Amino acid sequence: MKFTEELFASGHPNITAKHSTTFEITRDSNVTKRGDCVIAANATRGLSDLSPQLLNLCRNDNAKITVKLQGAELTEIIEGRGSKRLTLTHPLEIVGRRSAYVSDRTLMIHADKAACDLNRDLVNALRFPTMQLRVEIRVEL
Repeated sequence: MKFTEELFASGHPNITAKHSTTFEITRDSNVTKRGDCVIAANATRGLSDLSPQLLNLCRNDNAKITVKLQGAELTEIIEGRGSKRLTLTHPLEIVGRRSAYVSDRTLMIHADKAACDLNRDLVNALRFPTMQLRVEIRVEL
């Protein structure tokens, strides 16, 4: 079983994408340099806005979750796992984690990349507010 949906986000001048264990996409329009896990702002949806079908699939220990980022003619793929412990209830943020830590912001655990691993050309492009990022989330069981 597979389910895919997309959202859009934009860049921000304070995006550094230096965090070594997480990446975050936020609906917030204000990003500080302290938020070094943030890779995009002004997202069209937060975690709790995603479809119930997708969220239910994520709540499975066998779920494979893929986040595809597309912008500035570049594509980045991040793969991780679902978990029955995921609540997926945060209205503003979507977070991928390398660890097994779970909070209401967590979309995936055991991600193969964090913010610091993203293509630096893509990160540099995401420092411009006019940069549009297409985010595709696919869950497979």
